[in-house]
Amino acid sequence: MELENIVANTVYLKAREGGTDSNKGKSKKWKKILQFPHISQCVDFKPLIDMKYSYIIDQQPIGRLLFLQFCEEERHEFHRYNVFLDSIEKYEIESDENRIELAKILYDRYIRRDAVNAVDVLSEDMIVRCRHQLDSAHRELFTDCSTAVKSFLAGRPFSLFESSMYFHRYLQWKWLERQTVTYKTFRMYRVLGKGGFGEVCACQVRATGKMYACKKLEKKRIKKRKGEAMVLIEKQILQKINSKFVVSLAYAYETKDALCLVLTIMNGGDLKFHIYNMGSEPGFDISRSRFYAAEVLCGLEHLHVQGIVYRDCKPENILLDDAGHVRISDLGLAMEIPEGESVRGRVGTVGYMAPEVIDNEKYTYSTDWFSFGCLVFEMIEGQAPFRARKEKVKREVVDRRVKEEQEKYSQKFTDEAKLLCKQLLKKSPKSRLGCHFGRYGAREVKQHEFFKTINWKRLEAGVEDPPFLPDPHAVYAKDVLDIEQFSTVKGVNLDATDDTFYTKFNTGSVSIPWQNEMIETGCYKELNVFGPNKSRSPDLVLDLMPEPEKTGCFPFSRRKTQSARSKPVPIKDQCFLNKQNKIADEIQS
Repeated sequence: MELENIVANTVYLKAREGGTDSNKGKSKKWKKILQFPHISQCVDFKPLIDMKYSYIIDQQPIGRLLFLQFCEEERHEFHRYNVFLDSIEKYEIESDENRIELAKILYDRYIRRDAVNAVDVLSEDMIVRCRHQLDSAHRELFTDCSTAVKSFLAGRPFSLFESSMYFHRYLQWKWLERQTVTYKTFRMYRVLGKGGFGEVCACQVRATGKMYACKKLEKKRIKKRKGEAMVLIEKQILQKINSKFVVSLAYAYETKDALCLVLTIMNGGDLKFHIYNMGSEPGFDISRSRFYAAEVLCGLEHLHVQGIVYRDCKPENILLDDAGHVRISDLGLAMEIPEGESVRGRVGTVGYMAPEVIDNEKYTYSTDWFSFGCLVFEMIEGQAPFRARKEKVKREVVDRRVKEEQEKYSQKFTDEAKLLCKQLLKKSPKSRLGCHFGRYGAREVKQHEFFKTINWKRLEAGVEDPPFLPDPHAVYAKDVLDIEQFSTVKGVNLDATDDTFYTKFNTGSVSIPWQNEMIETGCYKELNVFGPNKSRSPDLVLDLMPEPEKTGCFPFSRRKTQSARSKPVPIKDQCFLNKQNKIADEIQS
């Protein structure tokens, strides 16, 4: 039995390391899987895409890279504006002591009217304000300048990009992004844990070698427990979220027996494991607790700003990645709250639920701040505030403690940590920290004295070093045989009435995570090749028929049919072709 666990761990670790060949976990046929279609098959996507600069360039990773490449290679006069925006991003996450010097460099290089690389779209008022505030070097010093430059780039530069081969290549990537996802898209590895409706296992995308966690939701178990709405809400919320501090949904697909959510894999284990199993005594020091609390706080802020209440903040749901950063996971109890409304529901984990939840009163985001206080307390104390670890006590007793008893603080707490927990664990949401500004309550919590040493810009950019680095050769999960298996669901039949629900769930790739996967695994760099001398490659020439595939020397051998994705599709709109040719001439001139 021990051998089975060793084998499972060995195979899983080998996959995480990228295998033994130069493909780094990619299938030998990965280029065939990710082969671009002829551009004529993609032009119909354009009306379906948000064509704003703020979406394609600011939000789409591949769109941004292609726009940068277009400006650098085809319209170099626009390139300095992109360099300026990148410099501002670096300035905003720079340490306090270095920002004054960097502010003066940026002003002299880009903002002064006589600067060599002057961004000449700034108003005189902006330039004067920057000059007068240089010595302050506050992080928002160049925000107005950045907005003005983006407004300029969103005009004629973006219009020219829209009709270039670089935008057409973006359409090809979008075509690949929308291809059907099935179980054949992935390789499956060992079980990592259990969820409410099924197991969670490690998986790997065959085309790219990227590792993920696959949360399998058994169809019969969902139907038996009438969990369709809950499952769909979790999927839709995960699809909406794009944060470094919340696990991301990359794919959603179905098999014959299960619905599958493919999520960010967090190889470092959960905080509960680290609090109780990774030190001489339970708990973390103040510095480590502060770092994790700050990253969880950023995750809660992102959810709340999107109008989402989490409702299950606890150590088991906070996971570490390879680098030691943490993310919020398991959004099965999360709920979207329309602006100005509130919800009711006795939902959460015993000992972490706020008094208003226990009493089934209406609430918005207050419950998350109470649970967050429980998390911070447990990280420092090495024990939850209202229930000792493995204490056998009835739910009613724990609920009474939450509502009536005052938590006890040991010498492990500094004055600032004690004050933070006390303010977060207030029984009434009216006096609780974070509950006075609705979905923007995180701003209040961030300003607490406990977090005074945190550089929020650097933390949010992911450039602060975590206090603990997980061992890349360790598996922070229970042995495969120690993970309890689900029993077989009996008496439930799946029929055509379930198909509507499955169709809403089975939506394939999620745009931003998928594009990041292409970039991180090197697929984008290797495949994003154009023709010689910055010309269009054959797959990007609108009126060029691709060469037929060679059939070999033997006339009697079976002929290969031309791949569907390489066949050009006739473009009905001749005006479209004329427009492309006109703008192409302008670009060349």
